[in-house]
Amino acid sequence: MSTDFSVLDTLSALIARPSVTPEDAHCQQWLGARLEQAGFSLEHLPSGPVANLWARRGTQAPLFVFAGHTDVVPTGPEAAWDSPPFEPTVRDGQLYGRGAADMKASIAAFVHAVEEFTQAHPDHKGSIALLLTSDEEGPATDGTVHVCRVLQERGEQLDYCIVGEPTCSRQLGDTIKNGRRGSLSGHLIVKGRQGHVAYPQLAINPLHVFAPALHELTDRMWDAGNIDFPPTSFQISNIHAGTGAGNVIPGQLDVHFNFRFSTEQTPAGLQAEVDYILRRHGVDFQLEWTLGGEPFLTEAGPLSQALSQAIEAETGLETDLSTTGGTSDGRFIAKICPQVVEFGPLNASIHQINEHVAVADLEPLKNIYRRTLESLLC
Repeated sequence: MSTDFSVLDTLSALIARPSVTPEDAHCQQWLGARLEQAGFSLEHLPSGPVANLWARRGTQAPLFVFAGHTDVVPTGPEAAWDSPPFEPTVRDGQLYGRGAADMKASIAAFVHAVEEFTQAHPDHKGSIALLLTSDEEGPATDGTVHVCRVLQERGEQLDYCIVGEPTCSRQLGDTIKNGRRGSLSGHLIVKGRQGHVAYPQLAINPLHVFAPALHELTDRMWDAGNIDFPPTSFQISNIHAGTGAGNVIPGQLDVHFNFRFSTEQTPAGLQAEVDYILRRHGVDFQLEWTLGGEPFLTEAGPLSQALSQAIEAETGLETDLSTTGGTSDGRFIAKICPQVVEFGPLNASIHQINEHVAVADLEPLKNIYRRTLESLLC
């Protein structure tokens, strides 16, 4: 066992590997060697440029899975960082580096948790697995979704899964994600006719044509949500028209928008309603849709209860269950696993310059994961 390493040591070693999506920078090979020492069998399941690792210990049910991603988002301008993003640096009790919170801290804690658990309980019931990918921050087409497809095809049944996404808002332990909203994006082109601003009767301004429909789309209350999900939201993310000249009416308008939707909606229903609104306002358009993920929800049950009890035992907090935030790989795992939740460190600095995680949170995070294993597999 790698008992000479602390969680901080392991996390620092991971941050030092510049695994900008879809690169893994050999994180999974290094972690796999650790897991082999703890009795795990390794399967590397690459797909395209993406590295994926399925590491399993045991063959019996129930199967408990820790899932995470070794890839990180680009650093942004490195000169804006107070220390180099791939040189892990501790300042004022915080460890700085790209991926510190999202989500190499959770991965380091996973590995230490299973090392401690298997050493203390070598004959534990059931099985433990880790699912790691380098495609969560990218298109998410060759990572977890690929591994889940392989597992489903060969009939492997997952029972519990913790995804190590950074979920906490103010202090470690305050939030578990037990579901996520769906994500549906649209790329809309509104067609007009270019012309001179002095002769509007000879042109069709797509901005003017689209404005009434835009008002309805943004002003609409799509639903009220429900006990588990906040209301569905519609947001414009990008909008562009014009040639740059001040005396030209643009010939078309290019719009990107996104729905984050609850279980009160379906992708087909949202698509049909947007189409209806645009046509009712006389908009000449073409529209392409991309479904980023369906909503999923894990009702309170053995996994969330065990994790909540572990959090309270370690931190004294009564945690909240939440479905807010963006999408995660939990949406893929939920298709083959009845109980999927997400839990990890604070998310305040993720994807930002000077991303960081509190050093004091690393051991408690590891202990929470280990305690959850003890509750379900002992």
